[in-house]
Amino acid sequence: MELDFFQTVFNSLKGNIWLEGLFGLEKENIRVDRSGNLAQTSHPEVFGNKLKHPYITTDFSESQVEMITPPLPEISQAIGFLETIHDIVSLELKDEYLWPQSIPPILPSDQQIPIAEYGEDGKEAREYREFLAEKYGPKNQLFSGIHFNFSYSEKLLELLYRKANSQLSFDDFKDEVYLKTARQMLRFRWLYILLYGDSPVVDPSFELQCKMAPYPVESDVVALSIRNSCFGYQNFDDLFPDYSSVSNFKNSIAQMIKEEKIAAAKELYSPVRPKFLRDPDHISYLEFRFIDIDPLSKAGISPEALQFLHALALYGLLSDELDDFGAIEQAEANRYHTGVAMYGLDTESKSGKRYMVWLKGKAIVSKMKDLFGMLEINNTEYLDSLDQTSKLVENHKDRKVHEVLKGIVEKGYIPFHVEKAKQYLIESRDKSYNFWGLEDMELSTQLLLREAVKRGVSFEILDRKENFVRFKKDGNIQYVKQATKTSLDNYASILAMENKLVTKKILEEHSIRVPKGLEYTNSEVAKADFLFHRGKPVVIKPNQTNFGLGITILKENSDEETFGRAVDIAFEYDTTILIEEFIAGREFRIFVIGDEVVGILHRVPANVTGDGTKTIRELVELKNLDPLRGKGYRTPLEKIRLEEAEAIFLKQQGKDFETIPAAGEVVYLRENSNISTGGDSIDYTDDIPDSYKQIAVRAAKALNVKITGLDMIIPDVSAEATNDNYAIIELNFNPAIHIHCHPFQGKNRKLNEKLMDVLGY
Repeated sequence: MELDFFQTVFNSLKGNIWLEGLFGLEKENIRVDRSGNLAQTSHPEVFGNKLKHPYITTDFSESQVEMITPPLPEISQAIGFLETIHDIVSLELKDEYLWPQSIPPILPSDQQIPIAEYGEDGKEAREYREFLAEKYGPKNQLFSGIHFNFSYSEKLLELLYRKANSQLSFDDFKDEVYLKTARQMLRFRWLYILLYGDSPVVDPSFELQCKMAPYPVESDVVALSIRNSCFGYQNFDDLFPDYSSVSNFKNSIAQMIKEEKIAAAKELYSPVRPKFLRDPDHISYLEFRFIDIDPLSKAGISPEALQFLHALALYGLLSDELDDFGAIEQAEANRYHTGVAMYGLDTESKSGKRYMVWLKGKAIVSKMKDLFGMLEINNTEYLDSLDQTSKLVENHKDRKVHEVLKGIVEKGYIPFHVEKAKQYLIESRDKSYNFWGLEDMELSTQLLLREAVKRGVSFEILDRKENFVRFKKDGNIQYVKQATKTSLDNYASILAMENKLVTKKILEEHSIRVPKGLEYTNSEVAKADFLFHRGKPVVIKPNQTNFGLGITILKENSDEETFGRAVDIAFEYDTTILIEEFIAGREFRIFVIGDEVVGILHRVPANVTGDGTKTIRELVELKNLDPLRGKGYRTPLEKIRLEEAEAIFLKQQGKDFETIPAAGEVVYLRENSNISTGGDSIDYTDDIPDSYKQIAVRAAKALNVKITGLDMIIPDVSAEATNDNYAIIELNFNPAIHIHCHPFQGKNRKLNEKLMDVLGY
C-alpha cells in the first residue's frame, strides 16, 4: 500500500479542492396506477429506444423506470438533473405515478410482473433479466434504489500523485486511491444506512420470507432499510472479492463465475462497485449502491445525504486501515451492514451481538468534522451537512425514516406513498419549465435542455454563463447559444437582424411596411430636430438593442426636455439611434421557424390594476410576488421595473409611482410591450389571420433567416392584412421561446419541441 503519505497531504494540500469530482446518479422508480398497483403498461413510447436512450430506460421490469444522469461537477447539479428527468417522466405518464419508495408497491403474482422488453436488438438484455427472474424471483428484482457514481477530480488525483512521490504509474496510483476508498466505504456504509436508511415497511403482497409484520404497529421489530437487509436484493452466497489490487479483484470475480456462484460480473450485487469505463484495466469511478429512495424528496435523494456520503468517502480515503479487508473483515462489515439495516431503529444493532453503533457513529462523524477542519474545507453546504449529521447521531428520532413511519401508521403503507406520488406530480406540473440545478441559465435554454433529455439527445454545456450548448445524437452535432442562435442562420443574416436600420431597408426593398423615421449618430443633432418631431407620436430607440432596452415612446411629444432625455437614454445603448413614427395598434411577437409561423403572442405592456388604496409602487411590488415572475429571463415572466423609463411614461399620464389608481383602473407603466420589461404574454397563434403570418414568413425570407421572432403592430386583428394596416418593428436574432411555451394566458406552443425538430433530432 503506497498511500501512507497523508500527514504530508494534511500539511500541504488544503481547501475545497478536496470536494472536486464528478457525480452521477441512477434512480429506479416503479410505475404504479392510481391505487398503488404495479403498472402493467409498456414503457412510454415517447422516450424511444430504451437501449439507446442515455437518460431514461428500464431496469428489470417494464414497469421499472431507470433514470440516469451524466457525470456532473457538483452534487446539486446531479440531483437537479435527476429531478428534471423525474419531472419529464412524470408528465408523460397517463393515469400513473412514480412510486416514491425503494420497497415495491402492490405486486401481482410472479407471472404477472412484466419483464422489460427490448426488441430484437435487446435480446441479450431480455434473456439476462429472465435468468434473474428464474434465479432470484421477479419480486426481489423490484427493489428499487439510487446508485451514486463518484470519481475524484483528475486535478486532485494528480496533486496527490505528486505529493505521494509514488513509484507506481499514475493509473496504478489512481487504482490504489479508488480501491482504498472502496474498502473503506464497505467498512463504513452502515453509518450512511443508520442515518439515511428509509425503506422500513413492506406491503403484504411482497411476501418477505421472514417473520416481519407488514406494518410497524403490528410488530416489535421494525427494519430501518429492508432493501439493505438480508431480505433485500442480494446474492445467495457470501461473496468476498479481493480488493487488494485491480488484477486480484478481477481474478476473484472470474473465479466466482467459474464456480457458478454468479453468471457474470454484473451479477455481483456488491454495495460498492469499482467501475471500468475508459480502460478495462483501470478504475474510472466508484458506484455506491446502498442508497434508499427518500419518500420525502421528489428527486428521491437530498443534497445533505449525498454530501455526507461524499464526505464519508473522503474520510475513508484519508483514514487508516487496520486490516487487509479479507474475507473475515468483509463478513464483519456485512454483519454491520445488515444488522443496522434490520435493527437500526433500535438504540443498538442486534445482529448476532450488540454493536455500539451510535457511539461509533458519533466518533466517526466527529473525526470527519476534524478532518474537514484540518483540510480547511470551508464549503458551507458540506459543513452544514456534517452539522446535520451530528444532530442526527444525537437525536435519533429526527431521522426522516421516523416521519415516513408516522405517515405510514396514520394513513397506511400504500395510501401514504400514493399521496406523496400525487404531490410530486403536482409539483412537476407547477414547475414544468425549470431544469433543476441549471436554474441560473436562461429559461429558453432550460426548456431546450429538457426536450433534449426527453428525446435522448446528449448535451454538454460549453459555456454556462453564455448558455452555449453542444447537442449530439447519432452523429448529428449542433452548437446552440441561448436556445435560438444556431448554425441554421448565417452570420450576415444575424447581423442584419441585429441592426434595426439594415432590417428596415431590406424589408422596404421587399415591399414590407416598416415605420418611417430618421437615424442619428449625434445627440445634439437629434435633440435639435425636436421641432421637426414635435406633436408627432414617436419611438426613440437604439439601433442595436434587445429586450426593450433604451426605448422610449412619446405619444404626445410636446415636452422638449422629455424628448431630450429620451434621446440621451437611447444613446446610452448605441452610437446610432432611430426616431420613428409611432404606429398605433397592438404589438404581436410572431415566431417563425423555416417557412412556418409556430407561435404568436400579444405582449401587453407592464401594467397594474388599482384597488383604490394602494400606490402604483405597492401594486407593482404585489404583482411581482407572482412566482412566475423573476429576473434575467429565468422565469416565464419578468418582474415589472420602477426605473426612469417607467417614470417618464407615467409622467406623460400625470402620474408617478406614489399615485393611487382608482379601483379597477388599469395603469400602464410602459408603452413598449416587451416581456423583458414586465409585460404580460397572451397567446394569439390561432386568432391571427393567415395573411399576417404570410407577411411574417416573407420578412424572414427577405433576411434569409430560419429562426426569428418578428415584432408586428396590428391595429385590428379581425381584419385581413393590407399594405397600410400593419408594420414590422424589428426581427430578433435570438428570440425567447419560453414566452411561447409558458404564456401568461393561453396555450403552450412547445417551441422547444419544434426547435429540436428543425435541429434534426
